[in-house]
Amino acid sequence: MKQNNPIILAISAASGVIYGIKLLEFLLEHNFQVELIISSKAYYIIKHELGLEFCHNKEEIYTNIINFLKLEKEQINLQVWLDDELWANPASGSYKTQGMIIAPASMATIAAISSGLAENLITRTADVCLKEKRMLTVVPRETPLNSIHLENMLKLSKLGVNIVPPISGFYGKMKTLEDSINFITGKILDASNIENDLYERWHL
Repeated sequence: MKQNNPIILAISAASGVIYGIKLLEFLLEHNFQVELIISSKAYYIIKHELGLEFCHNKEEIYTNIINFLKLEKEQINLQVWLDDELWANPASGSYKTQGMIIAPASMATIAAISSGLAENLITRTADVCLKEKRMLTVVPRETPLNSIHLENMLKLSKLGVNIVPPISGFYGKMKTLEDSINFITGKILDASNIENDLYERWHL
């Protein structure tokens, strides 16, 4: 996949925010241009799971993420958007992107996308990807799944959306939590057509 157009990464309000942060780290370290949208409802989850403080301020989110990942500002191409900025670049189909990854994707976010309810920047951007037939990958973070969850994901799958549950494959000989996170992150990138070597692939 070419890297001349940005890729949109969204983190919605579900457990497993580490997957979104790990994806962001990989993309920035590999010179992708990233447009990041974090649900305001996810701020508390991010603090609880990662100890990373966010408030509804783009500059503060940008600075805190860069410091958390220990990256140099001069070496990255990151644009942060707030979830209520419906006038942002990703909200328009005329703004060219490589597509979008939502990790983790809450069941509320998946339900909104499947029903065309584009009420915030995450769901609006996903709606744009669907109408423009661009890559859209969602990482559903819920268990167990009820029939409504499954029907919503089936509906999106039929529209070409990549559904990547964060499930580890133990053939990767994982020994640590980081190994498991890398495996799942690698599978998300695979589904999004992004080359990576984050996990040991199956071979005999």
